[in-house]
Amino acid sequence: MTSFKYILALDQGTTSSRAILFDRSGKIKTIAQKEFKQIYPKAGWVEHDPYQIWDTQFRVAKEVLDKIDIEDIASIGITNQRETTVIWDRETGVPVYNAIVWQDRRTAGYTDQLKKDGKESIVKDKTGLLLDPYFSATKVRWILDNIDGCRKKAEDGKLAFGTIDAWLIWNLTGGKHHITDVTNASRTLLYNIHDMAWDNDLLEMFSIPKEILPKVRPSSFIYGKTKSNLFKQKIAISGIAGDQQAALFGQNCIEPGMVKNTYGTGCFMLMNTGDKPIRSDYKLLTTIAWMLDNKVEYALEGSVFMGGAIVQWLRDGLGIINSSEEIETVATSIKDSGGVYLVPAFAGMGAPHWDPHARGLIMGLTRGSTSAHIARAALESIAYQCYDLLNAMQADSNIKLRQLRVDGGASVNNFLMQFQANLLDIPVVRPRITETTALGAAFLAGLAVSFWEDQADISRQWEPEMIFSSKIHKDEMDQHYSGWVKAVEKARSNV
Repeated sequence: MTSFKYILALDQGTTSSRAILFDRSGKIKTIAQKEFKQIYPKAGWVEHDPYQIWDTQFRVAKEVLDKIDIEDIASIGITNQRETTVIWDRETGVPVYNAIVWQDRRTAGYTDQLKKDGKESIVKDKTGLLLDPYFSATKVRWILDNIDGCRKKAEDGKLAFGTIDAWLIWNLTGGKHHITDVTNASRTLLYNIHDMAWDNDLLEMFSIPKEILPKVRPSSFIYGKTKSNLFKQKIAISGIAGDQQAALFGQNCIEPGMVKNTYGTGCFMLMNTGDKPIRSDYKLLTTIAWMLDNKVEYALEGSVFMGGAIVQWLRDGLGIINSSEEIETVATSIKDSGGVYLVPAFAGMGAPHWDPHARGLIMGLTRGSTSAHIARAALESIAYQCYDLLNAMQADSNIKLRQLRVDGGASVNNFLMQFQANLLDIPVVRPRITETTALGAAFLAGLAVSFWEDQADISRQWEPEMIFSSKIHKDEMDQHYSGWVKAVEKARSNV
């Protein structure tokens, strides 16, 4: 046990950079946040300015550190938007192009061609992922092929590629360390999650020189220290994990079969599957959860495209509500949805349906239907989608879920959490600290420098704030769910 008082977590997200100070009991001491610009050069293209990412992240870190004695900081943990790709010059540290964001779809034609060429099974076998523009490899290739001189410089070892964690560490250490962790490496389409190494066959497939890749390290590890002129003193950097893996760790889902679901703009669900990767039959992703004490743990991951985003649509598109917070009041003003179902397939449907051509619909409207019925159906649709995802996970893993741990902005909606519990017929547990992504990064960092002794020590920090138990008989919920199944079938492109 050390005498330090705090761990600094850097939470670099898709729309903002945050810094959070946690004390030894896992409580938040102080927090700072700065948003940065989203860049849309063309339809389907999404970019960030790497300098803005670094600048906002540095400034929020400095803001929280200025409020305390710097000598009280044990170390820094980093969690980050995954898959987003940066390439920079090793000598100057200058990016050769904007960061291409995980949401970017510019390489869809290329991934379609790879699928036609029969490459998807190879990719899935080695990485656990699907062939999709979402992941880093095709973004790397695009930069190398489209920015003058980049491919030659890459082959000569003059460029560095990284996900956002690697870009931050490069800047935090003054270019001394070019490092990522296993969780971020596992999201690139270039890392073999069985061999735990960059895969030569995949590098050849995507025409990416090995010389640009970062070294891969465990998720809890002393990677180095910040450069001397950055803060008032050098600080160790000792934890890295992609945002969803960090949330899984922050939710203390450290045993096989434990599941967390983050209710954000979309929903991200991860199940800890222990020390063996499980190949999915339902197009879930198999990914590395973390590497700790030289032990690798794996997870199944699935996502819901439209979670909280459906609430934003009700507010901005339909004008049914004036604020996101208002929806719970509107939804609970009626006893049920009156047979109304809303399938939010605005961007197609994800797992387990995987129908990119599906489109949204509202079904079951009568003259008695009101805006409240649509609002309630919208909230229920989030729970139904997560239920479908969980069923797929249980089928893949042969593990019966005992509880669901929740976090994210929409998890504060008590109606949604209760409906989710009714549907699943298991407890839905919301923790005392919902900043689970940053907390996970802090836990990983703290373990490496003995701020916390072991996983048992951090497990004691996790506390439930509210437990939602099923209040409706399963037969009744099954009846509600059968209506959802019919609505989904109508939304599918083949119907």
